[in-house]
Amino acid sequence: MSSATEPATWTVPQKLAFRFFMIFFLLYVIMEPNGVLPLSDWLSGIYMEPFRYFIPWAAKTVLHLQNPVVIEQSGSGDTAYDYLLMLFMVTMSLVGMLLWTAADRHTKNYNKLFYWLCVIVRYYVAITMVVYGGLKVVKLQFPAPSLGRLMEPVGNMSPMGLAWTYMGYSTLFNHITGCAELTVGLLLLFRRTTTLGAIVGIFVCGNVMAVNYCFDVPVKLLSTMLVVMCVFLLFRDYHRLMNFFFKNREAAPSNLSPHRFKTQWKNRVLIGIKVVLIGYILYANIFMAFYWGSPDDAKKPPLYGVYNVETFIRGKDTLPPLTTDTTRWRKLAIDNDANVQLMNDSTTGFLFMLDTVRHHFVISRHKYILRYTILKPDTIMLQGTWKKDSVQIKLVKHGDDSFPLMSRGFHWISEQGYNR
Repeated sequence: MSSATEPATWTVPQKLAFRFFMIFFLLYVIMEPNGVLPLSDWLSGIYMEPFRYFIPWAAKTVLHLQNPVVIEQSGSGDTAYDYLLMLFMVTMSLVGMLLWTAADRHTKNYNKLFYWLCVIVRYYVAITMVVYGGLKVVKLQFPAPSLGRLMEPVGNMSPMGLAWTYMGYSTLFNHITGCAELTVGLLLLFRRTTTLGAIVGIFVCGNVMAVNYCFDVPVKLLSTMLVVMCVFLLFRDYHRLMNFFFKNREAAPSNLSPHRFKTQWKNRVLIGIKVVLIGYILYANIFMAFYWGSPDDAKKPPLYGVYNVETFIRGKDTLPPLTTDTTRWRKLAIDNDANVQLMNDSTTGFLFMLDTVRHHFVISRHKYILRYTILKPDTIMLQGTWKKDSVQIKLVKHGDDSFPLMSRGFHWISEQGYNR
């Protein structure tokens, strides 16, 4: 069976679509490098600096938006600035498509440009999926729920916090999703497995996109773009896939011949760059992730655990455990941070330092210093100043095993469903 050949003549809609996506994807990769290459984020911080002034100006002057566009490092990829930047890229792609169409009316096809655009797109998706897959396989992205999180009522969680708790609970689920993302990334690194990688990528990236949309995770733009890019990579095999999956017709093998330069040294340099890039991807995102290890394996801090407040003395008054009291502690969780649960079930987290020599429990942000005394192996006393009042707090440890989420475990056989 002969391989499918590249079309000698493209239709007008194909040319228009290609011109738009050629400009759009190049703009997106340049403006949203997402750390796929060494120093790419640092470089983008330099050449994207003018847009930090242009986008807010355009939002106010051209679009007449009432709220000012604030640009800051918030950990969100879905800020107003990000959406306006996406609008800018779409607008420039449409304008560029029209200008390109007006200037180039005689080109019959863009087979060679299409090939190289697919290379750029598949490497962008591949590296992104390897990065996120590596973070999940080593369980860096979703650590196990902290004691403070376990102590917090579900109704007080944000949708994103609920998703992080859901993902962080199961190590095996992290490994499964991580391996799926790694598989997509590795398949897309090579021409012969690009189609399979794009098909699997639609489902894997689509699942990520669904979580981001349904749990209000602010990575909606990036996850959507990954799905769009996977769909784009399948356009080359559109007729073959339609024949195979829907029309029950013969599907000729795809033409996987690479586009090479005429001079041999350029081809050797290209292969060398590919080998170095793949080596860097594997080293920087997989091997280094295993080197650093999962935070779940980190050593627990001294006094680790959840403590019930047995007595709470403020000044000279012993406060009774009334649920209407918004100052008395109910519980204290000591993990990588300290979380105080008040009598009304509201929870507040604090950064803290523990001085085991002087027995000082220091709340970093507010600089509260409480001296702790170990009365028994499971009982401690805190004494010092808390919110301008002297306090004496007796705490009794009950650990994290009392949480059904952490103690239930896995069961092959369940005579009854355990749904709480």
